[in-house]
Amino acid sequence: MLTIGNKSFHSRLLLGTGKYPDVNVQKQAVDASETEILTFSVRRMDIFESSQPNLLEKISTSNYDLLPNTAGAYTAEEAVRTAKLAYASGLCDMIKVEVIGDKKTLLPDPVETLKATEELLKEGFIVLPYTSDDVVLARKLEELGAHAIMPGASPIGSGQGIINPLNLSLIIEQSHVPVIVDAGIRSPQDVVTAMELGADGILLNTAVSGSPDPVKMAEAMKLAVQSGRLGFEAGKIPKKRYATASSPEEGISF
Repeated sequence: MLTIGNKSFHSRLLLGTGKYPDVNVQKQAVDASETEILTFSVRRMDIFESSQPNLLEKISTSNYDLLPNTAGAYTAEEAVRTAKLAYASGLCDMIKVEVIGDKKTLLPDPVETLKATEELLKEGFIVLPYTSDDVVLARKLEELGAHAIMPGASPIGSGQGIINPLNLSLIIEQSHVPVIVDAGIRSPQDVVTAMELGADGILLNTAVSGSPDPVKMAEAMKLAVQSGRLGFEAGKIPKKRYATASSPEEGISF
């Protein structure tokens, strides 16, 4: 099972709830994914601003663990304030820290991410920081006490897939907390690749909500997570320079 802090989950797929064509498609996609964790931007919820729609109006949130994120924050102070608002509204004790350092690429600010993570850990949150594929930064976040590390495969919503498998594999290799690949995923193939590297989970939004058929894509991603995890646990055969017959020749009488 996937264990984050004091919580355990059968599903290793975390699903975002934004940018679906409508709330009915959103609900069908969530159901098809069989996720147990839903993530969303606190700033886009009606608790933050009354003019915002309720993005979860069709979903029975009691059936899920909620993972609000601090998207829209550009400083640690903003991220901490947003997280505390989510907690005060009864949404969570688990938070995805997202502090953006560049508006064009939406890459995270490493310094402010470290600051926000440290402060929220002191406040008693289960903290999952979104970070780049920086191996050293991932280690420092874990040393602070982060409950999971969430490196991006590529920039948020870009659909570029995994652009640096080496760094992802190094982060996975060194980590003693779950590594959940987040951002930039485009296809089930990307998901399988990440899981075969040894990732503990995948967080998706745009790859599903932006698909021409979000419901079918949600199911495809669910199966990709399962397939990739099984492949990782089973282990791959070694590569060889020359062919090896798959049928044994011993014992053949003719």
